[in-house]
Amino acid sequence: MKVVATTRKEQGSSASRRLRRSNHVPGILYGGTDQQPTPIAIEHNPLYHALRVEAFHSSILDMELDGRSEQVLLRDVQWHPYRQQVMHIDFQRVAPDRPIHMRVPLHFRNQEVSPAVKQSAGIVGHVLTEIDITCLPKDLPGFIDVDLSSLGAGKPLHVRDIRFPEGVSPVLRSKENPVVVTVTIPGAEEAPTETADAAAAPAKAAPAGKAAPAAKPAAKK
Repeated sequence: MKVVATTRKEQGSSASRRLRRSNHVPGILYGGTDQQPTPIAIEHNPLYHALRVEAFHSSILDMELDGRSEQVLLRDVQWHPYRQQVMHIDFQRVAPDRPIHMRVPLHFRNQEVSPAVKQSAGIVGHVLTEIDITCLPKDLPGFIDVDLSSLGAGKPLHVRDIRFPEGVSPVLRSKENPVVVTVTIPGAEEAPTETADAAAAPAKAAPAGKAAPAAKPAAKK
């Protein structure tokens, strides 16, 4: 995907307000070897529509800056509190030989044919919908495919159970293994609850066997 930007010379709050009134978005392009952050301006409407595309957030983008091309990643977007307006945007330059750290979406498939759903009528819950990965820019996937065809009842899927593309690794601590998908079987916990209530009933009724002490007569004045 392509982004067209120009270098902006004026900076500061007043300059940014004037830029927004002209239907442009102020931004910053940073990163790269021995390169200073570059203030940039991007036309608002094409950028607004690009931000509605999932791949724009998790792909290497081609930025045309003042006529020259650079590869960049989207790093941050600031929106107006209640208008559909982009207020500021940050991009990072990409070096082809340096690993990048990126958050990409998870795409789930074959959930409806899994044993958890077909055999146990389980309800599948998606605990995570995005995941942090690291890889070289050339290996960056637009999303991670998660096949749930073998998902069984009572067996949650963890991050380390996912098959990642070659050259792509999840960003995890040494023993960390977060749950990605859970399976709930409807009614599985109803019976124990009813039994516990029945057992508790006699215990609550037992103290009722004692008669309440008679009220003392009122003292004569």
